[in-house]
Amino acid sequence: MAFVIVAICIVILVILLTWGKMNAFLAFLLVSMIGGAWLGLPLPRIPGALQKGIGDTVGGLLSILALGAMLGKLVAESGAARQIAQVLVGFFGPKHVQWALMVAGFIIGIPLYYGVGFVLMVPLIFSVIYRYKLPAVATGLPALAALSVTHGFLPPHPSPVALVGAFGADMGKTLLYGLAVAIPAIVVAGPLFAVFLRRIPAGESALFRATGTESADAPMPGKAASFLTALLPVLLLMAGAAAQHFFPGVSWLQFAADPAIVMLFCIFTATVTLGTMQGRDMAAIMRICGDAVKDIAPVLLVIAGSGALKQVLTETGVSERIAGTMQLWPVPPLVLGWMMAAIIRACVGSATIAGLTAAGMLAPLVKAGLVEPNLMVLSVGAGSLMFSHVNDAGFWMFREYFSLSIKSTLLSWSVMETLVGVAGLAGVLILNSIL
Repeated sequence: MAFVIVAICIVILVILLTWGKMNAFLAFLLVSMIGGAWLGLPLPRIPGALQKGIGDTVGGLLSILALGAMLGKLVAESGAARQIAQVLVGFFGPKHVQWALMVAGFIIGIPLYYGVGFVLMVPLIFSVIYRYKLPAVATGLPALAALSVTHGFLPPHPSPVALVGAFGADMGKTLLYGLAVAIPAIVVAGPLFAVFLRRIPAGESALFRATGTESADAPMPGKAASFLTALLPVLLLMAGAAAQHFFPGVSWLQFAADPAIVMLFCIFTATVTLGTMQGRDMAAIMRICGDAVKDIAPVLLVIAGSGALKQVLTETGVSERIAGTMQLWPVPPLVLGWMMAAIIRACVGSATIAGLTAAGMLAPLVKAGLVEPNLMVLSVGAGSLMFSHVNDAGFWMFREYFSLSIKSTLLSWSVMETLVGVAGLAGVLILNSIL
């Protein structure tokens, strides 16, 4: 009966988000209260459960997500993202421009949030398309596939960071495993799949023309500063994970490898390399950081709302009961996590909501030691990217920028996202068999 109640609560959540157009944070709180009362949690305890869930979930993530947003904003506003893309296109040459755009999307996508990276990449994609007279969809999709994968798999993006906290995983290991899974997934869903998209027609939309006139001639930071600053979080988190593996128990290494400390150091570095060295004063740099905090606020509220629902499921004991039941299912836990996230993603449209909602029910399985936490983060992340369609903002952004029909968008964008999700699961299962 508990499983049925939780399923009904998720259906209510989906209806509120899709048909009701309700704010995700409000929808999570309402469903959490309904679920708590229905599952037998005494009414006076429900407010405390909501507060504890929000505090426990956001408390450990706030600094990482806010600092990550600041870094991404600095990379975008300074022109470093544009510098990275132009260097890679020049390096690979016109014959391999798809691969250049894919690598550019991957590097830019590590520090930047998905929507920002999307808007930054599209003008570059179209400039390359017009310069070399290339098919738009086949040329641009690999870069957007790379952006999608970084959004779903790699810290410091909100969903992977939140899943690391929910499953008690290790940020550095998740990043290492995530890179191993992400790169093949991008290749499959990007350049290899794009071969079949050369005949899909696309045109320059009014939305692109409005965006494509951004400061293309504005000064940019140097190549080394751009690449180093954008990749610094990845390099430091990987180095920290390796150092702790070979030198466990060293206190200063544990401090230096903490993700929040890493991100703080990256912000200080970016303030110099992309700020003061480019002639910006500290007040202007801090304004950029302040704007980044405003941008991340809606994502933080979604994560907070998912934490409230998770806490209600925990305090009613239903998470443990569901986990106990799922242990008897003839489905491996990693596949189960992927399936749950994929179903919610198809219903809701948001990868972040899909991953965090699934995590609330899967956490007891991970805590029981039935699956490797870092791989569960990636499995749920892969599922949360599955089949983007008409209820996903990314679907409509792609359609409008490339001026496609609904059918062409489904055949290109939706299939690409599905390939990312399937290839991601395959990579996770292969890693699981090796580790």
